[in-house]
Amino acid sequence: MSDETLRLLAGVSQGDRECIDRLMTHVYDELKGIASKRMRDENAGHTLQPTALVNEAFLRMIGQSRVEWKDKAHFFAIAANQMRRILIDHARKRTAGKRGGKAKKQILDEGGLALPEADPLELLALDDVLSRLSQLNERHARVVELRYFAGLDLNETAEALGVSVATVKNDWRVARAWLATQWDAES
Repeated sequence: MSDETLRLLAGVSQGDRECIDRLMTHVYDELKGIASKRMRDENAGHTLQPTALVNEAFLRMIGQSRVEWKDKAHFFAIAANQMRRILIDHARKRTAGKRGGKAKKQILDEGGLALPEADPLELLALDDVLSRLSQLNERHARVVELRYFAGLDLNETAEALGVSVATVKNDWRVARAWLATQWDAES
């Protein structure tokens, strides 16, 4: 993240409207890329588009009072978290009237979460087990969140978290195994 981005984030923290507008312009393409990667895993008929996901996430991020933006990791962690919450909220609304059996849960693969054509029920199940993982190991949960919800690769995730690629690979391996056992236990 550039010094300009950090300067703009500091201005946003102080409520400077000009900084808010300039920040959106400054980070929009990168956030849109993240949202586009994430939305590729959603159903083709999904009513939420990457542009709407970026706009909603950005509005939620700047709407947080007294946030002191620390660095790139902090910014993208919050962006990923906001995108995750928006998609979960959207999935909850779409499944509000549905009842019945459990969603078919997909297993994590080496490249990422294997959730092509993600069903809203699968997304809710993922959110549930990811919340439990966060209680056990926050960094493992952040690795999953950054890889899946923000669409970052191993190198980008390592940079965002300030750890080595080897650490991210290990965290990713452990998190995948833990999530798979949790999903198997619920099936």
